[in-house]
Amino acid sequence: MNEMDNNEEIISNSAGTSNPKPLRKLKRIQPSKAAPNINEQNNVYHGAHEAPPHDMNEYHGLHEAPPAQQYHGLHEAPPMRQGFVEEQAYLNEEPEPKKAGKKRSWKDILVKVAAITGSLVLILALILNMPILWYKKNGVKERVSVITYFKRWQPLVEIEGELDKTSIDPKVNTEVMPDDDGLDLPQLVEGQFTVMFLGFDEESFNTDVMWICQFDIMAGKLRILQIPRDSAVPDFTSSPNTKFNSIYSMGDQDIQPPIQRVFDAVYQCFGIPIDAYVTTTCFDIVDLVDCVGGIPMTLDAPIQYDGVTIVDSGDVVLNGVQSEWFIRYRKGWLEGDIGRIQNQRRFMAAAMQKMLNIAKDEGKAKLYSYMKQIYDHKWIATDMSIEDLSKLIDFASNLTMDSVQVDMVPGEGSDGTKPYFGPDGREYSIYSIHLQETLNLLNEYYRPYQQPLTKNDTAIIEWITEHAVSNYDNKTQTLDKVLNGAEPARASG
Repeated sequence: MNEMDNNEEIISNSAGTSNPKPLRKLKRIQPSKAAPNINEQNNVYHGAHEAPPHDMNEYHGLHEAPPAQQYHGLHEAPPMRQGFVEEQAYLNEEPEPKKAGKKRSWKDILVKVAAITGSLVLILALILNMPILWYKKNGVKERVSVITYFKRWQPLVEIEGELDKTSIDPKVNTEVMPDDDGLDLPQLVEGQFTVMFLGFDEESFNTDVMWICQFDIMAGKLRILQIPRDSAVPDFTSSPNTKFNSIYSMGDQDIQPPIQRVFDAVYQCFGIPIDAYVTTTCFDIVDLVDCVGGIPMTLDAPIQYDGVTIVDSGDVVLNGVQSEWFIRYRKGWLEGDIGRIQNQRRFMAAAMQKMLNIAKDEGKAKLYSYMKQIYDHKWIATDMSIEDLSKLIDFASNLTMDSVQVDMVPGEGSDGTKPYFGPDGREYSIYSIHLQETLNLLNEYYRPYQQPLTKNDTAIIEWITEHAVSNYDNKTQTLDKVLNGAEPARASG
């Protein structure tokens, strides 16, 4: 109805006299002045109590419907979720071909192996040089490294025991004694090192072989003093025969170990300070000789032991058993025990030549391998450490046959005209030491860095003061002369 009224009013106005009012002209509104877009209005935030505007396409939580996605047609792919394109692109990406590994050369491998080996060696060296072990000697206890402990190790000292050297006064001659001989051995006199060698009989009761081996380090020589087993030393043994070879078993029983008794007697009689000892038995000699493959020798005539022919004449190689018999053989010599001592020199020379040949032809390492076998089987007893014995072997392997000198303590044997009767009333065959001749020999050769020995410095007692025999006062020989010389005189029949 209102619409009709309006139409009538318009018609009446148009039919009347009065002019109709013109329609108000609409003004074009500039876009800049237009009302804000509905989206913009929706984005206006009007206060704390009104929900903040948000993007229509933004999803804000589980309980709000996700924004609608527009679909534009059958042939248009549906919209993808955010990040899907990047993910799909990564999945569809062609993998890069793996680079072929660089082939390592043998030099690279060698360098790495050397580096690792060097590191391990360095670590091991540090460990071996750390003071982690306890070492005790002569009541003194200290921490030492593994290397030092091994160097000082004396694996064979327990057999005979340790020597007490505290009472020794070497009486050195400071004018000639060197400051350092370069061998770094535990010696009583700088410049020399002296070893007492004892060979026991079958019962290990008497020391039938007694050699004092003095290494003159500064002169590059070895001097060997042979002590006859029958040498009379009544002050050092309770045996009625007073022989030197009985000191070990029948010396002062308060002195222990028994090896100490022989040590004391050698020093008090001959003024030679002993640095170390080596002992062996006649049975061990068998193994020692067999270990090195025998000892080559030349015999003028066959040697019989206990009535059995053991060695033929000519060029022979003595095995262990034959060597034992050869060293102990006495009855066939004209001079008895003195002949045996001279024959022992021949064996000594042949053994020395054998050692030098081994060092020359097979190297010193071979000598050290023999030393290891000796230690492992305990064929000797010694207070020397492995290092000390190695140093002496190295020194001896550089010697020559003419740089090794052999001597015998001067003296003469008792006979029917000058018999010796022991405290038991029995007559014994002894060897009476010539005092002055012995002092002369010692001062000339065996005390190169000590003061001269006098009669007041020795405990030697002469049984025969009026010397009737001087054959044994000068028995000095070098081993090359011994090796090429004649054998001792044999007894007739």
